[in-house]
Amino acid sequence: MSEAPGNPMTRHHEGLEELDEKECLRLISPGGIGRVAFSGSHGPTVLPVNYRMQDGAIVFRTRYGGAMDEDLRTGLEGLEIKIAFEVDQIDEAKHEGRSVLVQGPAHHMAESDVDVQPWAGGERDLYVRIIPSRITGRRIHVL
Repeated sequence: MSEAPGNPMTRHHEGLEELDEKECLRLISPGGIGRVAFSGSHGPTVLPVNYRMQDGAIVFRTRYGGAMDEDLRTGLEGLEIKIAFEVDQIDEAKHEGRSVLVQGPAHHMAESDVDVQPWAGGERDLYVRIIPSRITGRRIHVL
């Protein structure tokens, strides 16, 4: 009988290590796949995105008129909506993983020189930039 990943019965000794901000940024700096989370018009929303780092900010592409465009646009000068961005990596063979959480305001950008392909196909010409205001991370080791 096979156990589900992360099943407590498979754990013998766990070690949870807090990561400092510098290490978190090092881990996410190559870019890749992450998830954005925000309070949307239909409730809590979590969406996958391909991202890149640019000048200490996270940049990804989405669609004009889509959920992130509509829900993150206030129309009020100076009002910022904070969102969450998370990147996880799990290595089941080594029984370890890590998670980095970035929180900060999201800003629409008309264009960017960052080469990031959107997660979903189609026209995704709206760039969104998250400026980190809080960065936390954890690494777990299961022996």
